[in-house]
Amino acid sequence: MTAKDILSIRKSENSPVSNSQVESEMPLLDVIPRLLDSKNRELTVVEDGEELGIIDQTSLLEGIGRMIAARDDCSVITVECAPEDYSASILAHAVEDSDAHLVDLFSVPGENGQVKVTLRVRHSDPTAAVRSLERYDFHVLEAHSSGDNIQSMEIATERLLSLQALMNV
Repeated sequence: MTAKDILSIRKSENSPVSNSQVESEMPLLDVIPRLLDSKNRELTVVEDGEELGIIDQTSLLEGIGRMIAARDDCSVITVECAPEDYSASILAHAVEDSDAHLVDLFSVPGENGQVKVTLRVRHSDPTAAVRSLERYDFHVLEAHSSGDNIQSMEIATERLLSLQALMNV
Protein backbone atom coordinates (compact mmCIF):
# COMPACT_ATOMS: atom_id res chain seq x y z
CA MET A 1 0.00 0.00 0.00
CA THR A 2 1.35 3.43 -0.93
CA ALA A 3 0.61 7.06 -0.08
CA LYS A 4 -1.74 7.56 -3.04
CA ASP A 5 -3.85 4.60 -1.86
CA ILE A 6 -4.86 6.35 1.37
CA LEU A 7 -5.73 9.89 0.27
CA SER A 8 -8.47 11.38 2.41
CA ILE A 9 -8.96 14.60 0.50
CA ARG A 10 -8.55 14.86 -3.25
CA LYS A 11 -6.99 18.03 -4.56
CA SER A 12 -9.40 20.87 -5.14
CA GLU A 13 -9.03 24.55 -5.97
CA ASN A 14 -9.93 25.66 -2.42
CA SER A 15 -8.02 23.04 -0.40
CA PRO A 16 -5.14 24.38 1.71
CA VAL A 17 -1.69 23.06 0.88
CA SER A 18 0.23 21.21 3.59
CA ASN A 19 3.86 22.14 4.12
CA SER A 20 4.93 18.48 4.27
CA GLN A 21 4.93 16.46 1.08
CA VAL A 22 5.44 12.82 0.17
CA GLU A 23 5.69 11.07 -3.17
CA SER A 24 2.63 9.10 -4.27
CA GLU A 25 4.54 5.80 -4.39
CA MET A 26 5.99 6.09 -0.86
CA PRO A 27 5.17 2.92 1.13
CA LEU A 28 2.61 3.35 3.89
CA LEU A 29 5.09 2.32 6.58
CA ASP A 30 7.34 5.22 5.53
CA VAL A 31 4.40 7.64 5.52
CA ILE A 32 3.54 7.01 9.20
CA PRO A 33 6.58 8.73 10.80
CA ARG A 34 6.36 11.62 8.34
CA LEU A 35 2.70 12.21 9.24
CA LEU A 36 3.49 12.11 12.95
CA ASP A 37 6.31 14.65 12.46
CA SER A 38 4.22 17.08 10.38
CA LYS A 39 2.99 20.19 12.21
CA ASN A 40 -0.68 19.95 11.23
CA ARG A 41 -0.80 16.13 10.99
CA GLU A 42 -1.40 16.31 7.25
CA LEU A 43 0.75 15.41 4.25
CA THR A 44 0.34 16.53 0.67
CA VAL A 45 0.78 13.66 -1.80
CA VAL A 46 2.53 14.61 -5.03
CA GLU A 47 3.12 12.71 -8.26
CA ASP A 48 5.34 14.12 -11.00
CA GLY A 49 5.25 17.51 -9.28
CA GLU A 50 1.42 17.63 -9.24
CA GLU A 51 -0.57 17.53 -6.01
CA LEU A 52 -2.95 14.57 -5.83
CA GLY A 53 -4.46 15.22 -2.42
CA ILE A 54 -3.91 15.10 1.32
CA ILE A 55 -3.35 12.31 3.85
CA ASP A 56 -4.57 12.94 7.39
CA GLN A 57 -4.65 10.76 10.51
CA THR A 58 -8.07 9.33 9.68
CA SER A 59 -7.06 8.21 6.21
CA LEU A 60 -3.86 6.72 7.59
CA LEU A 61 -5.80 4.72 10.18
CA GLU A 62 -8.23 3.51 7.50
CA GLY A 63 -5.29 2.48 5.30
CA ILE A 64 -3.69 0.50 8.11
CA GLY A 65 -7.06 -1.12 8.81
CA ARG A 66 -7.28 -2.26 5.19
CA MET A 67 -3.82 -3.83 5.49
CA ILE A 68 -4.98 -6.10 8.32
CA ALA A 69 -7.21 -8.84 6.99
CA ALA A 70 -10.35 -9.34 9.05
CA ARG A 71 -10.73 -13.00 9.99
CA ASP A 72 -13.09 -14.62 12.46
CA ASP A 73 -11.28 -17.95 12.42
CA CYS A 74 -7.93 -16.68 13.73
CA SER A 75 -6.23 -17.06 17.05
CA VAL A 76 -3.72 -14.59 18.45
CA ILE A 77 -0.47 -15.79 20.00
CA THR A 78 2.19 -13.57 21.56
CA VAL A 79 5.74 -14.91 21.91
CA GLU A 80 9.02 -13.49 23.11
CA CYS A 81 12.58 -14.29 22.09
CA ALA A 82 16.09 -12.89 22.05
CA PRO A 83 16.82 -10.65 19.03
CA GLU A 84 19.41 -13.10 17.71
CA ASP A 85 16.79 -15.90 17.80
CA TYR A 86 14.11 -13.88 15.99
CA SER A 87 13.28 -15.17 12.52
CA ALA A 88 9.95 -14.66 10.79
CA SER A 89 10.56 -17.73 8.64
CA ILE A 90 11.21 -19.94 11.68
CA LEU A 91 8.08 -18.60 13.38
CA ALA A 92 6.06 -19.30 10.23
CA HIS A 93 7.56 -22.78 9.99
CA ALA A 94 6.67 -23.50 13.63
CA VAL A 95 3.08 -22.40 13.01
CA GLU A 96 2.79 -24.43 9.81
CA ASP A 97 4.15 -27.50 11.60
CA SER A 98 0.91 -27.41 13.61
CA ASP A 99 -1.20 -27.52 10.43
CA ALA A 100 -2.17 -23.85 10.73
CA HIS A 101 -1.39 -20.85 8.55
CA LEU A 102 0.29 -17.64 9.64
CA VAL A 103 -1.99 -14.71 8.76
CA ASP A 104 -0.09 -11.76 10.30
CA LEU A 105 3.10 -11.22 12.26
CA PHE A 106 3.92 -8.01 14.15
CA SER A 107 7.15 -7.54 16.11
CA VAL A 108 8.11 -4.85 18.62
CA PRO A 109 10.96 -4.45 21.09
CA GLY A 110 9.99 -6.09 24.35
CA GLU A 111 11.31 -5.82 27.86
CA ASN A 112 14.88 -6.78 28.82
CA GLY A 113 16.11 -6.54 25.24
CA GLN A 114 13.74 -9.26 24.00
CA VAL A 115 11.65 -9.14 20.83
CA LYS A 116 7.89 -9.46 21.38
CA VAL A 117 6.04 -10.98 18.42
CA THR A 118 2.27 -11.13 17.95
CA LEU A 119 1.05 -13.78 15.52
CA ARG A 120 -2.39 -14.23 14.02
CA VAL A 121 -2.83 -17.90 13.21
CA ARG A 122 -5.61 -19.24 11.01
CA HIS A 123 -6.96 -21.76 13.44
CA SER A 124 -9.76 -21.37 15.96
CA ASP A 125 -7.80 -23.20 18.68
CA PRO A 126 -4.20 -22.03 19.21
CA THR A 127 -3.15 -25.00 21.39
CA ALA A 128 -1.29 -26.95 18.69
CA ALA A 129 0.48 -23.83 17.41
CA VAL A 130 1.50 -22.90 20.97
CA ARG A 131 3.02 -26.36 21.52
CA SER A 132 4.86 -26.13 18.21
CA LEU A 133 6.23 -22.65 18.99
CA GLU A 134 7.42 -23.90 22.38
CA ARG A 135 9.17 -26.86 20.68
CA TYR A 136 11.02 -24.25 18.61
CA ASP A 137 12.12 -22.60 21.91
CA PHE A 138 9.90 -19.53 21.65
CA HIS A 139 8.55 -18.30 24.99
CA VAL A 140 4.75 -18.04 24.61
CA LEU A 141 3.40 -15.11 26.65
CA GLU A 142 -0.29 -15.51 25.81
CA ALA A 143 -2.70 -17.12 23.38
CA HIS A 144 -6.36 -16.38 22.62
CA SER A 145 -8.67 -18.39 20.44
CA SER A 146 -11.26 -16.76 18.21
CA GLY A 147 -13.99 -18.08 20.53
CA ASP A 148 -12.45 -16.10 23.41
CA ASN A 149 -13.02 -12.87 21.52
CA ILE A 150 -16.75 -13.18 20.83
CA GLN A 151 -17.88 -11.58 24.10
CA SER A 152 -15.22 -8.86 23.98
CA MET A 153 -16.10 -8.15 20.32
CA GLU A 154 -19.76 -7.73 21.28
CA ILE A 155 -18.80 -5.30 24.07
CA ALA A 156 -16.50 -3.38 21.72
CA THR A 157 -19.25 -3.18 19.08
CA GLU A 158 -21.73 -1.90 21.65
CA ARG A 159 -19.26 0.75 22.84
CA LEU A 160 -18.50 1.87 19.29
CA LEU A 161 -22.22 2.23 18.53
CA SER A 162 -22.65 4.29 21.71
CA LEU A 163 -19.71 6.51 20.75
CA GLN A 164 -21.13 6.95 17.27
CA ALA A 165 -24.51 7.95 18.74
CA LEU A 166 -22.82 10.53 20.97
CA MET A 167 -20.80 11.94 18.08
CA ASN A 168 -23.92 12.32 15.93
CA VAL A 169 -25.69 14.40 18.60
